[in-house]
Amino acid sequence: MPASLTAIYLDHRQSLLGRALRIVRDVPTAEDVIQESYLRACNAVQKGPIDNIGAFLHRTVHNLALDQIRRRRTQERFEAPASDTDDPLEVACGTPSVEDRLLHRERLAQFMGAMEALPDRARRVWVLNRVEGMSYPQIAAHLGVSQGTVFNDMKLAMGHFVDALSRADRG
Repeated sequence: MPASLTAIYLDHRQSLLGRALRIVRDVPTAEDVIQESYLRACNAVQKGPIDNIGAFLHRTVHNLALDQIRRRRTQERFEAPASDTDDPLEVACGTPSVEDRLLHRERLAQFMGAMEALPDRARRVWVLNRVEGMSYPQIAAHLGVSQGTVFNDMKLAMGHFVDALSRADRG
């Protein structure tokens, strides 16, 4: 990175900050914008010469500041505003309700029943993959079977679980 870029950046820093501040109206955000413009100028200089570095920095600050405003507006549109209430009764509880716990227990019992109904090798393949985190080739080597067998056993197990849990949901 040429020393001239840093010197030009430092010479224009106040005007760059003012330009960013007029758009984003927040000092920390404006500081971030001008720092990002400097980094982009460094990358651009490494790719090739820039005729007017000062103009490049000003245009980059302008574009980045506008991007920041667009991002902030989008965020405001799609995110819920922070709650102004300090009432602890209006804060959601982090623990599941008794009803939710009962439903989860029933679902777990249904899953465990489906697990017990699986053939032994298919159950072992599923446990090695989903619980132990082993890959299909590792499971094949561990069990002394082909990868195709591991794939078929896993497919059997997953289909069995889907069928068992969907039957339970209907019933």
